Amino acid sequence: MAIPELKESFSGVVFPVTIGTEKEEVFGGENTLPFHKFEGEIPNRPLIAYEIQDIAPEDWPETVKKVYEGVSDDPVKWAKYCEDELKARAIALRLIGTHPDQKDLSADDAVNVVKDVLSAVKVPLIILGSNHVEKDSEVLPKVAEAAKGYNCIIGKAQEANYKTIAAAAMANDHKLIAMSELDINLSKQLNILLTQMGFDKEKIITDPMCSALGYGLEYTYSVMERIRLAALAQNDEVMQPPMFGDVGMYVWKIKETQASEETLPEWGSLEERAVLWEAMTAVGLMIAGAELFVMRHPKAVELVERFVDEMI
Repeated sequence: MAIPELKESFSGVVFPVTIGTEKEEVFGGENTLPFHKFEGEIPNRPLIAYEIQDIAPEDWPETVKKVYEGVSDDPVKWAKYCEDELKARAIALRLIGTHPDQKDLSADDAVNVVKDVLSAVKVPLIILGSNHVEKDSEVLPKVAEAAKGYNCIIGKAQEANYKTIAAAAMANDHKLIAMSELDINLSKQLNILLTQMGFDKEKIITDPMCSALGYGLEYTYSVMERIRLAALAQNDEVMQPPMFGDVGMYVWKIKETQASEETLPEWGSLEERAVLWEAMTAVGLMIAGAELFVMRHPKAVELVERFVDEMI
């Protein structure tokens, strides 16, 4: 007697999101769980963007900082290096220099950097603020206006500043990252608030916040998993935007990616350990349901892309 093939199907679907103009990238669009191609359609592979900054990354560990030696002092050179040498499919420009505790650069400074980077590369651009609520409210609207016509992603909109940033993204036809703090109800509430002000739910990317392997990844995983199941199994449209993992920022500040081999010889090679930490964090979030990632080390990106190749 033949054993029947059992498959689980869902009524919901994750919204596909297209970014870029000259070179477009699409992520999301699946109607099944991550990599379950035997049960549904997964039309687009996850998208990994290389992170660059508007100022030199002095606080990055040497393991990843040395990769961009000679280019990281200039965001245009850095972006071109990622596009030409690393074959980046997308670039994430973090305007960390605008943070009051960094260089407190002005909105006009940020606009100039964004314009220069957009003119230099063809791949899609994700524009991230400094995560300072007040300063992002000042900087990101001007940046969104300067990037009009390039179909970028602007972020991150939070509960404290979502109206200002969402209005700017909507007026200039960009996609928007909506960040809440590791709670499915807060995530859903922010998405509802955005749609109530007229923002298209199909242009939202949900950021439930990220954490590194060993630093609460299992909690992040459970929140992302619940969001994805709500989108697919419950056909909850508010939960159907694709999800975002800001991996590099969280991974490269922890002890395991910074502690030297002299200090902890039992932990083995620092570079191998750090690269694996970033790759494993990204893979964990990918399996939970995230579709868009920002990463730093090329070797970690290579490992994750190889994993995707094998899974699909």
